[in-house]
Amino acid sequence: MSEALSSFRICDFTGQLAGAGATKWLASFGAEVLRIVDPVREGGWDILRGTPPFIDDRRGIDLGGAFNNHNTDKLGITLNLRDEKAKEILAELVCVSDVVTENFAKGVLEKWGFGYNQLKTIKPDIVYVSNCGFGHVGPYSDFRTWGPIVQAVSGLTFSSGLPGLEPAGWGYSFMDHTGAYYMAMAIMLALLHRQKTGEGQWVDLACSESALSLHGPALLDWTINANPMRRQGSPHSNRNQWPPMAPHGIYPALGDDEWVAIACRNESDWDSLCSVVQRPWLKNKTFATLKDRLTNQNELDQHLGGWTRNQTKHEVETALQDVRIPVAAVLTPEERIDRDPATGSFGLWPSVHHREMGEVRVDGQPVHFSKTDWEMTHGAPCLSEHTMEVLTRVLGYSEDEVTQLASEGVI
Repeated sequence: MSEALSSFRICDFTGQLAGAGATKWLASFGAEVLRIVDPVREGGWDILRGTPPFIDDRRGIDLGGAFNNHNTDKLGITLNLRDEKAKEILAELVCVSDVVTENFAKGVLEKWGFGYNQLKTIKPDIVYVSNCGFGHVGPYSDFRTWGPIVQAVSGLTFSSGLPGLEPAGWGYSFMDHTGAYYMAMAIMLALLHRQKTGEGQWVDLACSESALSLHGPALLDWTINANPMRRQGSPHSNRNQWPPMAPHGIYPALGDDEWVAIACRNESDWDSLCSVVQRPWLKNKTFATLKDRLTNQNELDQHLGGWTRNQTKHEVETALQDVRIPVAAVLTPEERIDRDPATGSFGLWPSVHHREMGEVRVDGQPVHFSKTDWEMTHGAPCLSEHTMEVLTRVLGYSEDEVTQLASEGVI
C-alpha cells in the first residue's frame, strides 16, 4: 500500500464519478476511505452500482464494472441513518476521521444532522468537502442535477455542437472527471491548511463551475473578440489558430478508418517533413512560407493526405518521428489498452482483485512518484463487505455487538 496519505481517514458518502473518482485518487495513495452506503437501498443512490459493463453473464449490485472502476481500494460499510444508533456510529467515525466527503444534492447531510455546523461540534478540525452540480450557494443551488444537465448550464454542451445541428454534449458526462480532479485537489489543500493551522473548513465545490475550465479559449474569444461559438466559419477543429501552424491535422492512413496526427510547428519542422515526403507539390509556391501554407491549407491537407493514405499510420509515425516532427498514430481504445507498449510500462490500467468478479482491470493514475507512488490492489467493496472490520478495528466494537446491530437493521 502507498504510504503517501496513509495517515488520513475519510468518511466518504460520494457516488458516481464526480465524487467517487476523487476519493479513488486518495485511496490509491494510501488514504483509508470508508465508503458509507444505505443498507436499505443497497447503495442504490449511486446509479453506477450494478450497471454495465459486466465481465460475464452475472448481474447484481456488486458486479458493475463502472462502480468497480471508481471505487478501488475503499472499505465499504453500511449505516441505516434513519436509525439513531446508526447516527451515533457515524458520529464516532467522524471523531476518528480527517475528512467527510459527499456529492449529494444541497442540504442532504444537513437534513440527516451532519451538515458542516453539526460536524464541527463533533470534530472541530474536520474537513468537509461537498461537490454537487451547482454548489450550495447561488441561484441554481436548489436545482436537481444530473451530469448532462450541469454540462448544459456550464456551456460545454453548446460549445461541442456543429453549426446547423443540435448541441451534442461531451460524451455522457465528461465534466465529471474534471469535477473529481478538483475535488481531490480541494481535499488535499484543505488538509494542508489544517496541518499548518489546526483549522478544519468546509469546501463547497460546484461541478458546473469546474466545467467552465474546460472551454476557457471559447469564453475568452467571446469576452475579448465577441465571437460566438458554433458560428459559420468557425476554425477547423483539427487546425491550430495560435500559434499558427500548417500542416496541422488528422490525416488518413492505409486501411479502414485509420488515421495519423501531424503537426508542423515551424519552418524547421516543415523542412524535415519535406525531406521525408519528397513529393513535387512540396515545391509549389503556394506552400513556400507559413503564410502561404495557412492561406492554402485545404490544398496542403489534400496533398499530405494523399501521401499518408498509402502507408500505415505506424509507418508514417516512425518516418516523421525519426526527423523529430510531432506525429502520432490515432489509436483505438483496443490499441491503446491492449497493444500499446507504453500502456504496460506506465501501468495505466492495473489489475485488481474483486471479491466477486476476480481479477479485473481498472483505470490507474497518470502520474508516478519516485518515493510514494500510488498502488491499486483491491476492487470496489461489495455491499457491507468491511462493516465488521471497520466497526471492530476502528471503533472497538465486539463482533457480537456488530452482529446485533445488523440484526436490528442499524447496519
